[in-house]
Amino acid sequence: MALFPPTPSLQADIAVIGGSGLYDPGFFEDTVEVKLYTPYGEPSDYIVVGRVGERRVAFLPRHGRGHRVPPHRINYRANIWALKSLGVKWVIAVSAVGSLREDYRPGDLVVPDQFIDMTKNREYTFFDGPVVAHVSMADPFCEDLRVRLVETAQRLGYHVHPRGTYVCIEGPRFSTRAESRIWKDVFKADIIGMTLVPEVNLACEAQMCYATLALVTDYDVWAERPVTAEEVAQVMKENTEKAKKVLYEIIPKLPAEPAGERCSCCRSLETALL
Repeated sequence: MALFPPTPSLQADIAVIGGSGLYDPGFFEDTVEVKLYTPYGEPSDYIVVGRVGERRVAFLPRHGRGHRVPPHRINYRANIWALKSLGVKWVIAVSAVGSLREDYRPGDLVVPDQFIDMTKNREYTFFDGPVVAHVSMADPFCEDLRVRLVETAQRLGYHVHPRGTYVCIEGPRFSTRAESRIWKDVFKADIIGMTLVPEVNLACEAQMCYATLALVTDYDVWAERPVTAEEVAQVMKENTEKAKKVLYEIIPKLPAEPAGERCSCCRSLETALL
């Protein structure tokens, strides 16, 4: 039995998952809202399918519009299953993060290449048995898509870090100072957030090319630099506009089919199934 259903008549080969502050793509044309049902329950929200140039794109706000779903309650399996069922091959995930480094400043963009998982109570796989899959996560992001995101942000003149380790915590609370120092000084992570895992794991199992465009909003508490909600909101607003411009530039230029030595996401199950 196939893990995912046949692709319906309404299709999109590219998906954008919007994080905190990005609840509406804004630049899509000819949009239609789609309500999808999955074996795992309902996705975070209706999926907006529209057009950017000649490309059909699906947009899903990770937290739902209005930010009503906290990170530990997001139905990640339903979200990824729904996007895969539309025929999605490329996934660009936008995420607000805190910085664990002085030189990763609020307002910067980061395209991470590694992660550390500190979550506790999530559903991490589609393969709960009797079929079991052990997918390789040595290089968890699509390198092809990562490079394209970095090059696009650089062309737009944004300060973008081409690599970084994202430590994913359970949330919804933020770290203690002791925890933050561990993430920074012991784990040597660069940014911190609450939503990467298991989204990236599931995208890999679904054999979709996945990369994260992380938006630094502030320094985590290791820096002992108190910030106001107003300051964070202003940086988030500016970052969201940057993300939209990166998406608008990159989407029309993505190949119809992932391929090449820099991409193995679309073949992740070839050696994973038992």
